[in-house]
Amino acid sequence: MSIIVTGSIATDYLMVFPGRFAEQIMPDQLDNISLSFLVEDLAIRRGGAGANIAFNLGCLGLTPVLVGAVGADFTEYGRWLSDHGVDISAVHVSQTKHTARFQCTTDSDQNQIASFYAGAMTESRDIALKPIVDRLGGTDLVVVGPSDPAAMLRHSQECREHGYPFAADPSQQLSSLDGEAITQLVEGAAYLFTNTYERGLLERKTGWGDEDILARVGVSVMTRGVKGVTVQRPGEPVISVTPPQELTKADPTGVGDAFRAGFLAGVRWGVGDERAAQLGCMLATLVIESVGTQEHKFEPATFLERFSEAYGPDSAAEVAAHVNA
Repeated sequence: MSIIVTGSIATDYLMVFPGRFAEQIMPDQLDNISLSFLVEDLAIRRGGAGANIAFNLGCLGLTPVLVGAVGADFTEYGRWLSDHGVDISAVHVSQTKHTARFQCTTDSDQNQIASFYAGAMTESRDIALKPIVDRLGGTDLVVVGPSDPAAMLRHSQECREHGYPFAADPSQQLSSLDGEAITQLVEGAAYLFTNTYERGLLERKTGWGDEDILARVGVSVMTRGVKGVTVQRPGEPVISVTPPQELTKADPTGVGDAFRAGFLAGVRWGVGDERAAQLGCMLATLVIESVGTQEHKFEPATFLERFSEAYGPDSAAEVAAHVNA
């Protein structure tokens, strides 16, 4: 059986601002803000949270099934994903809209200002999961990633109704959702993925604390930037994992998606939470070292060598057979 990944599929327009946003923003003029940044570089890359997660799962040797909506301009991108082990047979092609666009500017402090055009992504709300799962003969896990909010709510509800285990990854969409909608996305999830900011936003909008969240999900996974990740299960000690030392910080876009793929690959392989978090951190490190979310090269021998350096040879030995496969 396969991991089904629902979420956005987009083209990324990534720009680099050589200065600092903080030096350009006047706190006393926020209600009249009007800024334009002269950027040094523009890279047009494949992206979208769902596609990024699926791509990285494919790099690790799994065959994820990507679920989302795209435009007629998806042909080349779809071929790229297929070549990297992603099943795109469940991707819906819109007859009227373009594939979604993500535009992001990163400053010298690695802070980002971004905007997102949904485009065809809005049609993902029309995709039903049951026919896909029936065709596959079942699923190990459905990742409900950031996408059209109506699609996210539909897919979460379908998972609960049909008993499909699912991972809730509301991510950037938390800012546009109210507490009731967040509850519908999270309730009953086998895994909840957030970063520290998203976790705070989730708690503020729902009024939940740690115990409330752990009463609703099986595992809470929170990424913490350079501090790594914490993994919580109800009634068990918190697991903390720090990331490997990166060779360079080229671009943080897509790092969280890569972490999720590494962690979920560990879940699929049956390794423990700590090892899964280490896999996620190692894969995320490869992504931050390249510009673009799917431009890094995954080489099993190099991956395992760096994994061993970061987490020890015993840890590397535990995942080596899966990575090499």
